[in-house]
Amino acid sequence: MKNILRTGLFSTSVLGSACAFADDAASSVSTADNGFVMICAALVILMSLPGIGLFYGGLVRAKNMLSVLVQSLVIFALIFVLWTIYGYTLSFGTNGSDFINGFMGNFDKFMMFGVTPDTENGTLSDLTFFAFQGAFAAISSCLIIGALAERIKFSALIFVIAFWFTFSYIPLCHMVWGGGYIDSAWHAYDFAGGTVVHINAAVCALVGAVFLGKRIGFGRENMTPHSLVMTMIGASLLWIGWFGFNAGSELVADGTSALAFANTVVAPSAATLAWLVAEWVYLGKPSLLGACSGAIAGLVAITPACAFVGVGGAMLIGAVAGVVCLWSVHVLKRMLKVDDALDVFGVHGVGGIIGALLSGVFCAPALGGVGYKEGWESIMGQFTGQFASVVISVVWCGVVSVLAFYIAGKLFSGIRVPMDEEREGLDLTSHGERAYNLL
Repeated sequence: MKNILRTGLFSTSVLGSACAFADDAASSVSTADNGFVMICAALVILMSLPGIGLFYGGLVRAKNMLSVLVQSLVIFALIFVLWTIYGYTLSFGTNGSDFINGFMGNFDKFMMFGVTPDTENGTLSDLTFFAFQGAFAAISSCLIIGALAERIKFSALIFVIAFWFTFSYIPLCHMVWGGGYIDSAWHAYDFAGGTVVHINAAVCALVGAVFLGKRIGFGRENMTPHSLVMTMIGASLLWIGWFGFNAGSELVADGTSALAFANTVVAPSAATLAWLVAEWVYLGKPSLLGACSGAIAGLVAITPACAFVGVGGAMLIGAVAGVVCLWSVHVLKRMLKVDDALDVFGVHGVGGIIGALLSGVFCAPALGGVGYKEGWESIMGQFTGQFASVVISVVWCGVVSVLAFYIAGKLFSGIRVPMDEEREGLDLTSHGERAYNLL
């Protein structure tokens, strides 16, 4: 993702200039760029409302469907409030201290004070960039709930998400996109969030699953998804929203956004087929759940690389992600002995790592990529930067997540609902409602 706060790389488009009124001649805001990013922001919001809720909701048992919907809706609202108060300014502000600026911005736009319809951010209104980036923060936070589904206290979940957002998402966002440490020291590629979004959220999800322990009856009772129809609908909405996620990160409708758009079609398509074929061979039958999971794995893997690799490279990244993520869900998960309920780490964590690392390979001009980031001159150099960004993200988020769940356990007398409530289901015991009231 380009940092227009820092680089100011965007110029007013021809369409924007042609349509501008005379009294706006001094403004650098392009109506074309601004409109494009607003549409993309709406698509990213679609990923949270209702995309991730339906995708995860279909995967849990019927007695917990509504709890997933409530969690995704409330987390979305919570993050946008926190983003308004301090998230945006700390993520994209520039701190006067070089050391501090490596990890966070400033409070110049605290509560968005001073930001008006006339405040510009490159060729965008500052409010447009604020909303677009806030949508990223919201969907990132919603991803975490999949690993914790069917057994976490609602109050503990809200605290953990707020803590993780403040001390993990904001610093990593600034380090990668706000001119901070990962960008300035390691020159790592991450166009739309392989480290900031997927690895960051997946590590928190994995830590939470360890703290929570396994669901009652895990491995012994039937815990199959209650509605793969909803999961398919949710996966489709996520894929559609991902076009805003990836193409929109260029912040202007140009050739690079077109490359990101095309790669967002090709990579998940390749991953869907790769997962399905591997599943067919490994388990004997191709499944809808496998196809949906493969598509998400491909979307995750191409996210950091979508503007830097050619379409052929994107297809290969997707194929690798489809097979490796299938392995992680069926083999690595058993090796770790963790009940990651909806395989957040297996898909988003492993897929994000694959995408981040292979960005450093397929960006090579000889492989159809756009070239290396300034500071590197070879595949090995770029791969080193990518590897460093993955390690920093995993360690940073891991430490913050351990603290978040530990403190939540102390504050709420444990983070897991009582056994009888878990058996009855969180829909009734935590929220007093049912997803389905059938006669």
